[in-house]
Amino acid sequence: MPNPNEIRIVIADDHPIYREGLRRVIERDPALRVLAEASDGQEALAQIETCRPDVVVLDLDMPKLDGFGVARILAEKRISVAAIFLTMHKDEDAFNEAMNLGVKGYVIKDSAVTDIVQAIRAVAAGDDFISQPLSGYLLRRARRGAELVERKPSIADLTPAERRVLSLIAEHKTTKEIAAELFISPRTVDHHRANICAKLDLHGINALLKFAIAHKTQLS
Repeated sequence: MPNPNEIRIVIADDHPIYREGLRRVIERDPALRVLAEASDGQEALAQIETCRPDVVVLDLDMPKLDGFGVARILAEKRISVAAIFLTMHKDEDAFNEAMNLGVKGYVIKDSAVTDIVQAIRAVAAGDDFISQPLSGYLLRRARRGAELVERKPSIADLTPAERRVLSLIAEHKTTKEIAAELFISPRTVDHHRANICAKLDLHGINALLKFAIAHKTQLS
């Protein structure tokens, strides 16, 4: 008989040994059940759509489609699943981008063995979970948010590079198209997008595009 309190999980990581170890740690808790595993982002999406888990644990750096790409598609398709990012990198821009995408958990791989069960339980309950080494990022993010409440953000707060990216977003160009036009990597474009959203206090999958279109004349 199914356990109504069971938390159902999909794990996506391109390293099978790490994935197996993570699964063992998770399944020590009898209330947690791993439904499926994936070795890349596209497979992760397929498993999520098939299994409809409560929580998905996503490696940030995966072949075919990274964690950011998976999270964006989940948001676009309005698939209700709490996402936890796993990463080796203590990258504040990546952290802010994840938060802007609505990712509920952000776990450093070095501390995943001790953090992952608590993280899964937290996000399944609707709470956020951030690995302790990244707590400073969260505090700075909260402080910037408080400052934005006091001062309305504007395009003037953006760097020239961010303004160029925003201008191309207003033309409905994709991340890959922007990267090609500006001779930068798609990951750099994603970082610019995350910074723009943070500076302008934009939230939601279409908020950045709507803002760019509404302010297109100011960017030319």
